[in-house]
Amino acid sequence: MSSEHVEVEGRRLKLSNLDKELYPEFTKGEVIDYYARVAPVMLPHLKDRAATRIRWPDGVRADRFFEKNAPSHTPDWVRTATIPTPGSSTGRDTLDFVVVDDLPTLVWCANLAALELHVPQWKVGPRGAVHDADLVVFDLDPGPPATVVEACEVAHLLRDLLAEDGLDSYPKTSGKKGLHLYVPIKESARTSDYARAAARRLAEEHPGLVVAKMDKRLRKGKIFVDWSQNNPAKTTVAPYSLRAADEPAVSTPVTWDELGACDDAADLRFSPADALARVDEHGDLLQPLLSDRQPLP
Repeated sequence: MSSEHVEVEGRRLKLSNLDKELYPEFTKGEVIDYYARVAPVMLPHLKDRAATRIRWPDGVRADRFFEKNAPSHTPDWVRTATIPTPGSSTGRDTLDFVVVDDLPTLVWCANLAALELHVPQWKVGPRGAVHDADLVVFDLDPGPPATVVEACEVAHLLRDLLAEDGLDSYPKTSGKKGLHLYVPIKESARTSDYARAAARRLAEEHPGLVVAKMDKRLRKGKIFVDWSQNNPAKTTVAPYSLRAADEPAVSTPVTWDELGACDDAADLRFSPADALARVDEHGDLLQPLLSDRQPLP
């Protein structure tokens, strides 16, 4: 297995097993290369957010594990934040989360086969203080035989509902079968309550297409509008993160026109190469999440 020492923005890293396939016909070296190239648009969405890393050290067809706490071998230059985790399955009251603020840290995570990076809707301050959420997110999850095509229809309905409340929203693919819809807001402790109420309003207005209850038996042929990722203990896959599947796919920002034109699930399936080409063409379609701060009604 190949390995090499590299210097990334003044930090020296040893990259190992670069030719190991983490996906069929897609190696760890290619994973690291993707993250290094997408970093200019991805890092702003990771900055100041406590990252949960999902690692596949032996590839997507082997076992995975979730990693919240920074491992013992974490370099001293990697930023960590000690955050309360009451009720954690680890039995600890706090965990030392990695905060992916820079390119060396992103490359370090990729070298550990952290294919997926998930972050909460809140940030941590420079001294580790946890802020209220500055994002609201809705996860639009199709219940078979519904697909992302129906999720696109629901995304437009949800966009209109949010607009009635004076809120602009921005979509991305989940990288799997659904969509995520983000709303940038002024910091608020009410995001979970607001998202739950909005999802329920949508389900009441479109009962044949939308469900907002957690019961999986209700989801067949409908789109589950999952509001629960606004719980402070929950996370959502980060923009531009890879997803683990038989082929590498990316959670990719998309335009409303693309959602309107979607008539096949393949229309919204993006590889790492696709995602990078889209950044070259569009820049960061989720840039408003970094600057627009709308008050919750």
